[in-house]
Amino acid sequence: MAAARRMVVIGGDAAGMSAASQARRLRSRSELEILAFERSQFTSYSACGIPYWAGGVVNGPEDLIARTPETHRGRGIDVRTRTEVVEIDLAGQRVLARDLDARGAGERWHGFDDLVIATGARPRRPDMPGIDAPGVHGVQTLDHGQALLETLESTRVERAVVIGAGYIGVEMAEALMRRGCQVTVLERGDQPMSTLDPDMGRLVRDAMSGLGIDTVTGAEVTEVITGEDGRVRAVATKVSEYPADLVILGLGVAPETALAQEAGLPVGDYGGLLTDLAMRVRGHDNIWAGGDCVEVLDLVSGRTRHIPLGTHANKHGQVIGSNVGGDYATFPGVVGTAVSKICDLEIARTGLLEAEAAAVGLKFEAVTVESTSRAGYYPDARPMTVKMLAERRTGRLLGTQIVGREGAGKRVDIAAVALTAGMTVEQMTALDLGYAPPFSPVWDPVLVAARKAAATVRAAERH
Repeated sequence: MAAARRMVVIGGDAAGMSAASQARRLRSRSELEILAFERSQFTSYSACGIPYWAGGVVNGPEDLIARTPETHRGRGIDVRTRTEVVEIDLAGQRVLARDLDARGAGERWHGFDDLVIATGARPRRPDMPGIDAPGVHGVQTLDHGQALLETLESTRVERAVVIGAGYIGVEMAEALMRRGCQVTVLERGDQPMSTLDPDMGRLVRDAMSGLGIDTVTGAEVTEVITGEDGRVRAVATKVSEYPADLVILGLGVAPETALAQEAGLPVGDYGGLLTDLAMRVRGHDNIWAGGDCVEVLDLVSGRTRHIPLGTHANKHGQVIGSNVGGDYATFPGVVGTAVSKICDLEIARTGLLEAEAAAVGLKFEAVTVESTSRAGYYPDARPMTVKMLAERRTGRLLGTQIVGREGAGKRVDIAAVALTAGMTVEQMTALDLGYAPPFSPVWDPVLVAARKAAATVRAAERH
């Protein structure tokens, strides 16, 4: 009997364990040995749920874990937690793994036939005085979440400062407000949510101010100031100081690819690994990569981007596991869909922003419409703003942004499907969407925006 092939996975969260699980479904233990390394104590968890855990909306960490290491082991996947891969030897087809809990010599080489790199992303952490002081927290992993909860439960936290007003920043601002903290958000840009155009980001800022969250834009943080006990007591910008008992870093993430780069694997402009449609690292037949450590094809711009989302990571893993397991699958790309909220304000986008479209040389028209989540006469109809970008001459949809109350956010999925299908805004106006007064006006807000965009494209063509 031929020896079983060995699949080695670096990273035990969404992409890595999805790949391992899918490969195990297709190949028995006698056919495929699967060895997975994870440097934390957790596997297959939802990092997206950490702000809701911190805010007391959900319990944790158990509720955020989809499959424990014991569950994976029971399915024939040898998971080694608290074990970090520190070197990849491509020529020798082996990895060097370090047991983080071992005393003395805790390193050992492990050979592979197929290697899956799912090392995720690392939080951006600026190099400044006080950044490592007690009371300063990132929220990228469950370990980070546990450390944050311990601080909140053991320390009197009245004033919190969130550095960065992206998805994590606004979600953590809500979480801390729910815990009774006075919250200040410091954002270097002109508006919160740089994933939106500035005019849409302004709507988010106004809503945050209305909720009692002090949102300071154009604020470049220079130092985390500590007290005599070494703990954080304030955050300094170039022009002011903001008292703080707790600081949250919400500055985004970058692909965690140092290990892969040291091995000579190719990365793109954003530092993420480059793969083909089968999620195979370019130039290597048996090296695969997925999740937050890769760049993916943007179907709208035609270029690669780094878009770290759990939805993509799980799909990458399914594709990798299918291919390693002897089946066939591809990941065609993304359109950049994301949705978030702060209290009852829903924030969503898909496709390109104005600056992104201009950066790749696209000519476009942009329109904005105001509408409601339900028929205007129906009780509790809530306002929403929809912005839509369409390519000049062709009318191809390029992007959609939505800011509104209940019922606004998930409407972005209509535009996401249209983007994936390459539809024009004119074609969108004929979409047969569900209608009843409790759910939508007779013309859904997304279709109202499409109608306006189509008319604007036609008018621009005439002139």
